[in-house]
Amino acid sequence: MIVRSIIIPALAVAGVGIAIYTAAQSNKKVVPAEPIAAPASSPYASPVAGAGIVEASTQNIAIGSNVPGIVTRVFVKVGDQVKAGDPLFQIDDRTRRAELLVREAELASRRATVASAQSRVMRDSESPRPELLPPLEALVHAAEAALADASVQLANATNAAQTPGVIASEELERRRWAVESARARLAQARSELALTKAGTWAPDAAITTAQAAEANAQLQAAEANLQATRTEIDRLTVKAPTDGQVLQVNVRAGEFAQAGPLSTPLMLFGATSTLHVRVDIDENDAWRVKADAKARASLRGNATLTTDLTFVRIEPYVVPKRSLTGDSAERVDTRVLQVIYSFPGAALPVYVGQQMDVFIEAGPSAPKVKPNI
Repeated sequence: MIVRSIIIPALAVAGVGIAIYTAAQSNKKVVPAEPIAAPASSPYASPVAGAGIVEASTQNIAIGSNVPGIVTRVFVKVGDQVKAGDPLFQIDDRTRRAELLVREAELASRRATVASAQSRVMRDSESPRPELLPPLEALVHAAEAALADASVQLANATNAAQTPGVIASEELERRRWAVESARARLAQARSELALTKAGTWAPDAAITTAQAAEANAQLQAAEANLQATRTEIDRLTVKAPTDGQVLQVNVRAGEFAQAGPLSTPLMLFGATSTLHVRVDIDENDAWRVKADAKARASLRGNATLTTDLTFVRIEPYVVPKRSLTGDSAERVDTRVLQVIYSFPGAALPVYVGQQMDVFIEAGPSAPKVKPNI
């Protein structure tokens, strides 16, 4: 009984003490932790602050392929500096190479056809050819001599036939036919000479000219087909659109490259000798930002690394905010005006895609208006 009367009050007193101690501890002021890095501060009296994302001066170019296929070769690696027109990667082109051989053979055949047609047109345009006349004239003279000889022999045979038994009637008849044959050969030789002297018949010349024109048209079509095949082969090698740096390589030899826009580009590319900062300005402060206003950027994580910025442009379209800083108090439904600034790539140890704190010199903010009650 005595023990109970002592223990219970003691426990009550201890409980009250613990309660007092707990209440005192909970009312202590919490000392905030020291920041890992000192926050950036504005060099201007009345600034507009915004978060900026570093990007290439050409913007970040998502390299793709307009022809799907297996990648056979990748010519660059991440970080390479390339010139405009340098190859980046190549799609399998064996089918097009085989087609190129067929097109080249077809072109050679069409050129031979055109050369033959042009030679016929030239020959027709130069008729009668001088070198063809002497042989034909000689044939005419020979036929005339043969006719004269056959005529003399027929006359002699006719005179001899006046005396019975000197010449047979068959021989006389044979010599008459020899004269007719010689006369026919003379007529043929004279006709061939006259035809040669007259030149090519106009309808035949027109047909030859039309054939030459058709052959030339087929040659042009073959040249166009060959050029189209060469263009297709060239398209299978994806090249750098401008001078710049390879920022990402997401494709390797043996992989299938899809055509069209992709969520993850085959390569990411851009010019980095001069960098741009895309600054998101809250729409509430958009009216305070002026073109050519001074601006300064600090590297996120090290506020001592700063650089002056050069105004490039204001994109005159307010968009939903997409670049989040990670601040717990940040509003995700904010709409922002995007302002682009530039600075030399060697000014800071900064990379494309990195965040920066940007301060823009601006006029004073609007005075607060007391609501009417």
